[in-house]
Amino acid sequence: MEIRIPKLALVVMIGASGSGKSSFARQHFLSTEVLSSDYCRALVSDNENNQKATNDAFDVLHYIAAKRLAAGKLTVIDATNVQPEARKPLVRLARDYHCLPVAIVFDLPEAVCQNRNKERPDRDFGPHVIRQHRMQLRRSLRGLRREGFRHVFVFNSVEDVDSVSQVVREPLWNDKSDEHGPFDIIGDVHGCYDELVELLEKLGYEQVNLENPDNAMDGHYYRHPEGRKAVFVGDIVDRGPRILSSFKLVYNMVKTDNALCVPGNHEIKFMRKLQGKDVQLKHGLAETIAEMEALPDEQRSVFQKEAIIFLDNLVSHYLLDGGKLVVAHAGLKEEMQGRGSGKVREFCLYGETTGETDEFGLPERINWAAEYRGVRQVVYGHTPVPEPEWLNNTINVDTGCVFGGKLTALRYPESELVSVPAKLTYCEPVRPFKKNSGDRLTIQQIQDDILDADDVLGKRFISTRLRPNIVIREENATAALEVMSRFAVNRATCKTLRNAAEPFWR
Repeated sequence: MEIRIPKLALVVMIGASGSGKSSFARQHFLSTEVLSSDYCRALVSDNENNQKATNDAFDVLHYIAAKRLAAGKLTVIDATNVQPEARKPLVRLARDYHCLPVAIVFDLPEAVCQNRNKERPDRDFGPHVIRQHRMQLRRSLRGLRREGFRHVFVFNSVEDVDSVSQVVREPLWNDKSDEHGPFDIIGDVHGCYDELVELLEKLGYEQVNLENPDNAMDGHYYRHPEGRKAVFVGDIVDRGPRILSSFKLVYNMVKTDNALCVPGNHEIKFMRKLQGKDVQLKHGLAETIAEMEALPDEQRSVFQKEAIIFLDNLVSHYLLDGGKLVVAHAGLKEEMQGRGSGKVREFCLYGETTGETDEFGLPERINWAAEYRGVRQVVYGHTPVPEPEWLNNTINVDTGCVFGGKLTALRYPESELVSVPAKLTYCEPVRPFKKNSGDRLTIQQIQDDILDADDVLGKRFISTRLRPNIVIREENATAALEVMSRFAVNRATCKTLRNAAEPFWR
């Protein structure tokens, strides 16, 4: 028998003393993946059975577990964990690092546990301890999923445990690292079908007719003769002149494995409306619903069913090309990439906001890309910009086609931008959509004018044209900042930096 768990997870072993948790962990997990409460007691007190050291031992265990999860490493907690209050901080820890908690329960007969502990001279506690462990376990066993465990495996006998031949680690749905492209990542379409077709053809895609077209979906899609794959950043629907045609084309390209698509906030709202939820027909949704209502009854019924399934199966973001590339509708912070949680999905759909609204009644957005320091390239859309520009290894490819801008694709890995202009201004934006003047600074140049002390303090390696690696030692970084603050061109910026770093050189 195989049990399947997420590739990145916090695995919590649950069972009475002597139930076989440690033996199972040694057999199916790496020694570095297993954090044992007994071993942590030994670390802090030189005695793994010293119950007085339990609190300190679990402080150590939780600390190491947090560091492993932050680094994206599967972690196994080997402790009794029979009480809900012992499991609660572990579930919270998994949520903090956007990992899925997994419970592996050893509900073995009491006699088995008692006999095993009799064979271990270091376990000199009475039989009442195991009896109490089992009572606590049985009392809370049915509530494990309510506690937050996404996967629960229960072993009721020694035979159940021995029957496990392998623990299979499955990548999350957002992990498509084995797909290496090349890709054409396309910005927010918003129903601009004619521009989408023009862009695909400009990118070299060719129209293909489906052999058995569904009456509810147009019977064609686009395929690249050299095997390139389109990746849509979401917001296919709403606002534009041919919304359903755009949706059907993306649907068919995804279904024929010629494209990937992540959901935008407009897709989620459209799906909720199709599911019968109470949704306001604002921000272009009314146009989408009007197009759908104009379909013949039979086609509309089939379309609605297929659209709900398609939208519900869209994944918040994708990790592509060996983890070098991230595609999400509104972008994604480094610590959330390749993870799975409600917070990750919410960030992918809406980005990060201050909770306030601007003078146009729209949410004030936090510029997460300005703080991004990750090694993965992040390609996103959501907020229209006049021109796509790189900022800290991220790029926004939503160039506001529906607002009279253009539809843009980023060719990856070539980093080449390809655009087609909008044929019309189909929708007036709530926030003015300003076009750039030719002599302005890029957003990267503007951002580079603001120095972050965290970027320059500490030991650093700098590559230059003349020397491949120059080492700036930590003790010299403060002196370098002092020089910069005195002689840099923009003294106002450096004055701010100097004030921030002043405690370091006093």
